[in-house]
Amino acid sequence: WSWSVAVVMSGEVRPPEGLDELELIQENGEEYRNPTEVKMSQIVLPCHANHCGELSVGQLLKWMDSTACLSAERHAGCSCITACVDDIHFEHTIGIGQVVNIKAKVNRAFASSMEVGIVVSCEDLYSNRQWKVCNAFATFVARRTEAGKAQLKQIIPRTQAEQMEYSIAAERRRMRLIHAEIINDLLSSCCILLYDHRSRRHSWDAVPAERTRVESVELVLPPHANHQVSTFGGQIMAWMENVATISASRLCNAHPTLRSIDMFHFRGPSHIGDRLVLKAIVNNTFKKSMEVGVCAEAYQGGEPLRHINTAFMTFEVLDQDKKPQTLPRIRPEPDGKRRFQEAIARKKVRLDRKYIISCKQSEVPHSVPWEPHNQMYLSYNNVSALKMLAALNNWVLTSEKNKVSLYTLEENHMLCIRVETHVAVEAEQVFLLLSDLQRRHEWDPHYKECEVINQADEDDTIYRVVTPSVSKGGKGKDFILLASRRRPCDSDDPYWIALRSVTLPAYPPTEDYTRGEVLSAGFRIKANGSLTKLSYYNQGTPGVLPYISTDVAGLSSSIYSAITSCSAFLEENKDIFV
Repeated sequence: WSWSVAVVMSGEVRPPEGLDELELIQENGEEYRNPTEVKMSQIVLPCHANHCGELSVGQLLKWMDSTACLSAERHAGCSCITACVDDIHFEHTIGIGQVVNIKAKVNRAFASSMEVGIVVSCEDLYSNRQWKVCNAFATFVARRTEAGKAQLKQIIPRTQAEQMEYSIAAERRRMRLIHAEIINDLLSSCCILLYDHRSRRHSWDAVPAERTRVESVELVLPPHANHQVSTFGGQIMAWMENVATISASRLCNAHPTLRSIDMFHFRGPSHIGDRLVLKAIVNNTFKKSMEVGVCAEAYQGGEPLRHINTAFMTFEVLDQDKKPQTLPRIRPEPDGKRRFQEAIARKKVRLDRKYIISCKQSEVPHSVPWEPHNQMYLSYNNVSALKMLAALNNWVLTSEKNKVSLYTLEENHMLCIRVETHVAVEAEQVFLLLSDLQRRHEWDPHYKECEVINQADEDDTIYRVVTPSVSKGGKGKDFILLASRRRPCDSDDPYWIALRSVTLPAYPPTEDYTRGEVLSAGFRIKANGSLTKLSYYNQGTPGVLPYISTDVAGLSSSIYSAITSCSAFLEENKDIFV
């Protein structure tokens, strides 16, 4: 049995939807409720709707921002401002007379910022039906106090769902910090330019982009501001959605439906008395969808314009059967060619995020194609899956031997195992030693060969691993594995090492080996006093159950032998500089 090729929780498993799956526990006879949770319910009135009788997305964004801000301020104990909002995908529209239910809670707090999870659902009072509309993650920053920069207290997760969100919040934060780099790297790729020249020949019947240009100005009045005399982030988003809808309508001469908003950041504040200039234009069309870019700038008096925000929104035009219609092509102006190209890049990023992060487990193969532009999403997927498995709390102790504990859990019709022990080696050293798969053969006899085939970045490496056959006379197996490692985000966090299979065109399957696949596998390394707690997680699919079934049944001790050998390896190398 090889630790390196055992399978753990699939990277395609979606994180908990959030608050709608919040577990309730009893505490002193009272039902537990997250102290940062805030709820808002609004009935949709005609004044909230567009001419189609559907709730304006701008109005919904205002309600979402208000609810999330109240949750952030409940935790921070001071005023907070919206810093950024992750991608939002709207699954359904909401009609007049229906009720919008919004729930928000703080998933994790960092130094002066915090992530707030938002879940929006719709309720029909007459049929008693409820359905999910969207979920989102917003980052809020605590305002400076008279004593200086605010220092937020840490969130203490109490339930399984809270622990999952808390752990994965660190991964989402990492993604936000490098989001702009991903777009820039993709824009520098020649394939995007070649794709455009080959497949997008601008015909004379294409709609000039200039026709879709919209510019509008709004005066920020007291009703548009929050209790901090700053313009509501949700209000700015609502104004931006308004001009974006007008721009999309000019392209298709019909009422468009907003389907998604890309991640965006607020670059600066706006205050009462500001004149907010909003500009929108259709950047590109993709057969049945279009991207509209929106920019918000502010000024007072004769001062220069201040950049407040830029957002990219995807619209569709639906027919009577609620199916997307084919859209006319767009012809960019000379000064709009860069926007045209960037829209292609952002579409590719959206598809990668949806394919790798957001889809259900049954919709994605175990091994996902690796490319430089989707590396960050695969890494996120890899580590998040391991964190979700580690957060599960219904493990059953199966056996214990020589201070090594074996736990099992049935999850999604798969048998999961967790192996734990303690070693007298510093957590940092354990992390560095186990991160290098090329040294795995020193303690794992099932690791026959291991070579680095791509050093993606400092924390992500792609290996080709060869393991011997389980049965006599059979073929050995080879694996193309992405190894993602994470250092602690704060002092209470563990180290993580996660593995999953990827596909590389340069390394196709060969006749000499059976190509194996790993959904995810990895270690959790946590300092525990003078010792380090080492946990290994594995979720066995039918293809790997033969490796672990005898250990679970108590008919073999290969797992114990492997971890004992690993412990000895760590002890022997605890003082060696890595």
